[in-house]
Parts: sequence; structure tokens; C-alpha cells
Amino acid sequence: MTDGLFSSLDALLPGLEELYIDLHRHPELSFAETRTAAKLAERLTTAGYQVHTGVGGTGVLGVLRNGPGPTVLLRADIDALPVEEKTGLDYASTVRTTGQDGREVPVMHACGHDMHATWLSGAAALLAAHRDTWSGTLLVAFQPAEEVGAGAAAMVRGGVLELGGRPDVVLGQHLAPGPAGWVLTRPGVLMAATDALRVTLHGRGGHASRPESTVDPAVLAASVVLRLQSVVAREVSATESAVVTVGSVHVGTTHNVIADHATLEINIRTFDEQVRTRVLAAVERIVRGEAAVAGSPQPPDFESLGVFPVTANDEDANAKLTDAFRGHFGAERTMEAPLVTGSEDFSEYGRAAGAPSVFWLVGGMDPETVLAAVAAGRFEQDVPSNHSPLFAPVLHPTLRTGVETLVVGAVNFLGVPRVSGEPGQ
Repeated sequence: MTDGLFSSLDALLPGLEELYIDLHRHPELSFAETRTAAKLAERLTTAGYQVHTGVGGTGVLGVLRNGPGPTVLLRADIDALPVEEKTGLDYASTVRTTGQDGREVPVMHACGHDMHATWLSGAAALLAAHRDTWSGTLLVAFQPAEEVGAGAAAMVRGGVLELGGRPDVVLGQHLAPGPAGWVLTRPGVLMAATDALRVTLHGRGGHASRPESTVDPAVLAASVVLRLQSVVAREVSATESAVVTVGSVHVGTTHNVIADHATLEINIRTFDEQVRTRVLAAVERIVRGEAAVAGSPQPPDFESLGVFPVTANDEDANAKLTDAFRGHFGAERTMEAPLVTGSEDFSEYGRAAGAPSVFWLVGGMDPETVLAAVAAGRFEQDVPSNHSPLFAPVLHPTLRTGVETLVVGAVNFLGVPRVSGEPGQ
């Protein structure tokens, strides 16, 4: 089915490498991806797509109608992270900008969204150039704000499913710290759900020399942090999975003042809705209990900072896609993915459309480095992961592989063009 589709890929690769390097040098934070969106929209327009911009804020949707047949949505995220790049690459980001809190922050594509956008731009160009090989409607969505878990929902609210027609299947992929050229799929649950919480603990401030006249929120915060570590160890079965991380603690402004409040930001990862409900309840119970024991003058405040749903692949669609990948790349390059405790908002599209969705992983690291690290039991130490300031894929064959996966995925769900003279249906 893909014969002839990749005949022009070699000619596209230099331009895709140029696009990737440009996006990497110019990262933009969530919902601020104006330059990125403009460049991607321009490329879709050149390829012949009907282009909608400003979808869900800074999202871009390309629509290519090519006769009767199924509608397939391909999605890539485009936002970067407030991380200072330390890769040493000659195209490393030096961008600094103002974050949502008004403070200056460095910006880096530390999760591979620049590669995701480049892959999808290349796949969109190939599929447009070879319209004789497929039939149906292709939707190409460049999504903002995945890192804050809000971009997919924003695009759905912005009409992405109405502008091009509701898809029959939704496909997406993510760069992973595996060997470049490998493709990893998994039936069912692939990635965890995330709940991010901000908790404000209330104390009674005063002079550091008279702690007996205060309720010290620093001590309360320390107690909460330590007690929360018991949730997974003592309230989650050994056959279940969860992660509870306190990623941020803020209390006080100087050494000789006991503050009147402390703020914690908590990140919770689960794969099962019942486990999620139990863990969230345990976190709230512990926080409220520790505050009561400390004599807090008022109960703690809880604020949701974002929710990512579980990423679960449709079993039948995943099986079809995995067979197609094995046929194209070979079984030696098509692996089963492990459960991933990272999270994605990709599944919002399939749920909103009532359509099956499949999400998979594409390796992007030097194969020899990865395999040597695994053999030595040093994968975590020697291979930078997503969100690391050292995270950067090798360009080749990563660029080619990610374009090919999207194209193979799309044509295996799109229709086959009717041969001239073939009777109608």
C-alpha cells in the first residue's frame, strides 16, 4: 500500500532537518507558540491543505479532502518547556522569556515536540504529494499546550472536530529515549493519568526567635511531604501502580521570620481510575490530617493545576497499526512499548470524536549508546530522558522514521483509490 509513497522522502529530508533545527532554536511555551504555528501553517498551505489557524488558541488544523473514504486525524504537539538547554549543540536554544508568573525563564524543546512537529509536517507533505495512493480526508493537527495538559481540550472546544469533519481514527506519536529507528506500540493502556495539585498550608507567622507563638508552616510542610511518601508504599497494592511526587515547596522569604503559609505542588500518576480515586483521597486525607495535628488556624486549600487522562490505545486499531509497522520496518525494529508513567492529553480527541485512537513511541537516541547503557545497567544514568536539559535526539534516522510511521499509519486507515474503470459501489 505504501509503494511509491516514499519515493520523494529523500528529497524532503534536508528541508525537514532545516525546519527541525529552526524550531529547536526558537522554542515557545504553552499557548505562546505563535511563530511555530505560523511556520507550520505556511508549510501546510504550500502543500495544498485548507488551513485553519488560531484553533484552541495557537493550534493549526490542515484539511486535505481527497475523494470518498475514511477521515484520519494525525496530531503533533508543538510547545516547549521552561528548561535551560545544556546539550552543547550548535543549534541549542538560548531563548529566555517571561513565564506565566511574570518571572524570566529559559525555554527549551526538552520533550521532542519540535521533532513531533517536523515529523507531521513531513508526513503531511508526502501524503499531499502522493494523493493517488489514498482516498478520504486527512486532518493534520498541530496542537499547543500539551505540557500543561490543556491544548487538546482547547482545540476540541475550538472546533477542531467540526472544521474538518469527525475522524474515524486518531493517530499520534511521541519521541522516546530509545534507539533511533525503533517503533514501540502497546495495546490498551500506554501512558498514565496525571493529577497536578497546588496545596496551601496555613500557619501563624511570627519571629523566628519565638516559634512557640506560631504555627510553623515549614514544619507542617515537611511533615506532609514525608507522610505523602506512605501513600504508594502503604495504600497501593503491589500489583497496582502509582507515583506521588511533591515537586515544589515554597515557604517563607527570609531566615528570621516564620511565615504564615506554605505552598506545595503535588504530581500524581496512576493507570487505573479506582487507584486514582483512592490515591487522591489519601492525599487529601493526609494533608488535612497533618494540618489539624499542627493546629493550623484554617484548613488547607486545594487547587487543581491540570489533569491528564490515561492514554489507552484501541486494541483492534493498535493491532492493525502494529502489523503495518512490522511489515514496513521489520519485526526487529517494531517492539512492544513498556507502560509509561509520563502523561499525554492526546486521548482527548478520540474521546470527543467517539473514535478509536492509537498513540505510539519512536526512538530517537544513538542506538549504540542506548544498547550499551542497557547492557551495563546504566540506562537511567547514561541516556537523557524527556524533560532533561540534555535531551536531544540524533537527527538521522529519527527524522525519516517518524515521518514514515505517520504515513504508514495514515494510509492503513485511509481508503484505497478506485482504479479507473472499476465499478462503483
